[in-house]
Amino acid sequence: MNLSDLMQPQILLLAPLIVFGAYVVFGISGFGSTLIAVPLLAHLMPLKFVVPFFVILDCVGAANMGLRLRGDVMKRELIWLMPFMALGILGGVWLLVRLHPELLLGSLGAFVLVFGIGYLLRSGRGLPLPRWSAAPIGAFGGATSAVFGIGGPIYVFYLAGRGGEPGQIRATMPAVFVFTTIARIVLFIAAGLYSPAALVAAAALLPVMALGIWAGHHLHLNMSREAVIRVMGGLLVLSGTSLMLRAAL
Repeated sequence: MNLSDLMQPQILLLAPLIVFGAYVVFGISGFGSTLIAVPLLAHLMPLKFVVPFFVILDCVGAANMGLRLRGDVMKRELIWLMPFMALGILGGVWLLVRLHPELLLGSLGAFVLVFGIGYLLRSGRGLPLPRWSAAPIGAFGGATSAVFGIGGPIYVFYLAGRGGEPGQIRATMPAVFVFTTIARIVLFIAAGLYSPAALVAAAALLPVMALGIWAGHHLHLNMSREAVIRVMGGLLVLSGTSLMLRAAL
């Protein structure tokens, strides 16, 4: 994808709206930006273009949120997760470079659909998880974050299972994203996945991202997190279904 492709009217109109909405959700819950934005942006641009440029936005956004909420971070759980996330990210970048675009798109659709249904049916706290679960969950989350840009729900599942309160999870997720996004940016550069168009797209959407986080942070004070999760679940079901249909046609 080149710079002229970014000037298409549908991209100029819809991409900023998608990014703004995704970071409103991120500002409210501490995660969910990629889960909302990547599937929708994949309708406008190739997934191998979307994931590398969006990870730059996520890195900046996560650093901003992490500085605000650093006092409640679950540091011990982060220490256990990080080595396994790094291994997963390595494997995920390898898959992103080699898999066929239609297979990636269909897999993303199925992945998003499953999480959307889970959010719609969700109730109560997470299931208790043992310490050793950091290995498979961290590796799987790292791999999916590299391939699809989506790992947040997997880490939330782990942190909730380790007894994290909503405020602790909201504070810990940006710290997770800072680590995973920096690792992915380095590996994406090494894999040659960044183009001038990707860097321009990221730079142009940074102000939109900042505005979305600001709005979400203020809405967090007046809006039920559970209500946001339900709405996000409905959006994910629609988005995942549409991606699967597009990949099949």
